[in-house]
Amino acid sequence: MSIRIGILGYGNLGKGVESAVKQNSDMELKAVFTRRNPQDLKINTASAKVCHIDDAEKMKNDIDVMIICGGSATDLPVQTPKYAEYFNVIDSFDTHAKIPEHFKNVDKSSKKGGKVSIISVGWDPGMFSLNRLYANCILPEGKDYTFWGKGVSQGHSDAVRRIDGVLDARQYTVPVQEALDAVRKGENPELTTRQKHTRECFVVAEEGADTGRIEKEIKEMPNYFSDYDTTVHFITMEEMKRDHSGIPHGGFVIRSGKTGENGCHKHIIEYSLKLDSNPEFTSSVLVAYARAAYRLNKEGNSGCKTVFDIAPAYLSPLSGDEIRAHLL
Repeated sequence: MSIRIGILGYGNLGKGVESAVKQNSDMELKAVFTRRNPQDLKINTASAKVCHIDDAEKMKNDIDVMIICGGSATDLPVQTPKYAEYFNVIDSFDTHAKIPEHFKNVDKSSKKGGKVSIISVGWDPGMFSLNRLYANCILPEGKDYTFWGKGVSQGHSDAVRRIDGVLDARQYTVPVQEALDAVRKGENPELTTRQKHTRECFVVAEEGADTGRIEKEIKEMPNYFSDYDTTVHFITMEEMKRDHSGIPHGGFVIRSGKTGENGCHKHIIEYSLKLDSNPEFTSSVLVAYARAAYRLNKEGNSGCKTVFDIAPAYLSPLSGDEIRAHLL
């Protein structure tokens, strides 16, 4: 029997989930839920329904796992606790400081409905989080470093687009190579925010706009650019479409530690990602954890989980015998 998947939200992430479901033979997409007019939304799965979000609860018996593809700022804090009472749910909530609060709210709803929820699934938080935990357990004496990029920051790009006179923008987060090299050598440097990453902006300005003012507003923007060395390039719309239409990303999680008497031996653990499409990779992680939520619920579990709580075998479509024979 296929695991029946629902997608709530059909932006870049929702479209990625749809594609990822097709790559997993034990899953099928049952429905996409949208705030738009369902008749206006065209999806790529002929057998799946397109429904208004208000009708989601009516299909609680037809969907095994609902993958919620909204934004962390305003959508997921409301949607995940709401739907966790009716469905096993997965989300990619990534506001790190608010994860404990989000967990508590979702856990309450999940237990009320007897469902399993897994929150903050993706690559950071998500796969990077797992690797930080593994490395900390293995090398208790050491330091953690996380570098993001080179890649497009969708939130920072949106912040630039909101500046008066900007037609379009892409912002790339770029690790500082000297800092990355020092960490890989085991030098354990103390690094400020500015020393770890730079930011590079490509901006299409309105005709006649004051580019000097726009550049100043970008570089002085608090919480986004003021703490970083930022470079701003003004380009044409044609150049934007030709050179910056993708959403690549990636990064590195590094643990530098010591073992032995007096810490005489150095060790470096490094996990890295290089992604052509940030949302499609994130979607693939969400779908793997949907399988885990389904299995856990079938075993009688309920409540909210994170990637830390899920045994790796629950992510795989393979049997225990197959995993031990081929992957161990």
